[in-house]
Amino acid sequence: MKLAITGSTGNMGQAVMKQLCSLENIEKIKLLSRNRKRIKKLLKAIKPLKDKIEVIIGSSADPEVCKKLVDGVDYVVNMGAVIPPVADINPRAAVAANEVGAAVLVDAVENITENQPKFIHISTMALYGNRNHRHPWGRVGDPLLVSPFDVYAATKLRGEFKVLESKIKKWAVIRQTAMLHENMLSDNMSDGLMFHTCFNAPLEWATAHDSGVLIKNILKKDSECDLGDKFWKKCFNLGGGEVNRLTGFDTLNDGFKIIGGSAKDFFDPTYNATRNFHGLWFSDGEVLNDMFDYISQSTDDYWKRIAKLHPVYALGKIVPKGIIRSAAIKRLFKNYNSPAYWAKHGDEERLFAYFGGRDKYESLPKKWSDFDLLAEGRAEGEAVDYEKLKSEPTEIDYGFDFFKSDGEITKADLEAVATAHGGKLMSDEFQTGDMYKTLQWQTQDGEVFEANAYTVLRAGHWYNPIYKEYVWDFDRLAKKDKIWAQIWYDSHERDENRIYRLDSEFNVVAEKGDDA
Repeated sequence: MKLAITGSTGNMGQAVMKQLCSLENIEKIKLLSRNRKRIKKLLKAIKPLKDKIEVIIGSSADPEVCKKLVDGVDYVVNMGAVIPPVADINPRAAVAANEVGAAVLVDAVENITENQPKFIHISTMALYGNRNHRHPWGRVGDPLLVSPFDVYAATKLRGEFKVLESKIKKWAVIRQTAMLHENMLSDNMSDGLMFHTCFNAPLEWATAHDSGVLIKNILKKDSECDLGDKFWKKCFNLGGGEVNRLTGFDTLNDGFKIIGGSAKDFFDPTYNATRNFHGLWFSDGEVLNDMFDYISQSTDDYWKRIAKLHPVYALGKIVPKGIIRSAAIKRLFKNYNSPAYWAKHGDEERLFAYFGGRDKYESLPKKWSDFDLLAEGRAEGEAVDYEKLKSEPTEIDYGFDFFKSDGEITKADLEAVATAHGGKLMSDEFQTGDMYKTLQWQTQDGEVFEANAYTVLRAGHWYNPIYKEYVWDFDRLAKKDKIWAQIWYDSHERDENRIYRLDSEFNVVAEKGDDA
């Protein structure tokens, strides 16, 4: 088995490489990287593979580099990505890696006509956008409403669409959930990104270790016996299972237990956004695990490991909590990525996107006793049975019978979905069950786009401005899109009328749109 891998020095990539050390049928691994130092460090950690590694220094956005990378391999595993906060700091790098890089890799594989490699593409649950207690559950096929100003999600959306619509014979898309890795604490203590995590956001975690086991098991099983159409040309959610379904508050709380405190000791209710995040619990998360049996670690296991790896954190138990709050948390208020910074510097665009406006931000309760925490059974002034919510998946209307098999999908189903989106199916011919034939669709704005039935009905894609420019126009579009409206109005008022934009320099703009 010969592999080509991007993103090997990332958090998931390192976990994958460590797992691959146990596979005996690997002949060669080509690793693409831009960073010689990080590759050098990685090679020291995977000594059993040392003689099988070929390092290619370059960018996935370079066609010649990608051609060299994929030549002569059996599998391409694309984990390369620029994620937040780097994607916020350097959005052009996110475009190059997440969007252009994915497209160039796809082209390189498509151009191989004989012995074409199989393509595994790691996408992200960030495509689903913001969720709260009204629809905390989701599955592949749910609407993709990437949060305003989220360059990472927008570029990953475009990259994934390219894979789904490719002519690659055997591809698979895996949407990674929130991932716990060894560098998570240090990564989140240098930027205001942590304040984007809504306290009541549903989050399903998976560890980097388990993610690595998944990729290893996929490669092992398929190389021994082709997985066929139960895996290839399908899109999946990479979840962490029931034990790893928490909220943003739960997650922060578990982390602070290491230093003998709680989230309430170090955060105020005013610190974090109330919407415009991304996270959900997967109602189809068991699909991948049933196939590849990769889930073995819980969030509790993770935090115990972090405490063991970093015994210095235990010193926090003897340091006054006020000092820790000031030195570790409140100092980040000065970072451009924090709500406190937006409020101080008049960034009304972000305040509206993340809170619904300055007035709502400034009226947030100052005391935890006055703040409705979903984890404590309250949300938006109402009692919520949190445990019941976590055990009974919520459903949405997809515009057709979602639980039909692919072989039962008819032209009438396609027409119904298009109508629910406020558009229509333009193609006249569709053979029942032909999920990968390119079709023409028309959006509610009259724009025609091409996509196969699987991409639209099973993967949740529906064309809108975000597929080609940094314009989030969901306030207007949701008014005529019955599928999107179910999710968008969980956290937005129906009379909101904003168009969120990033200009040519990636500066934020939130302007009033035309009345629908």
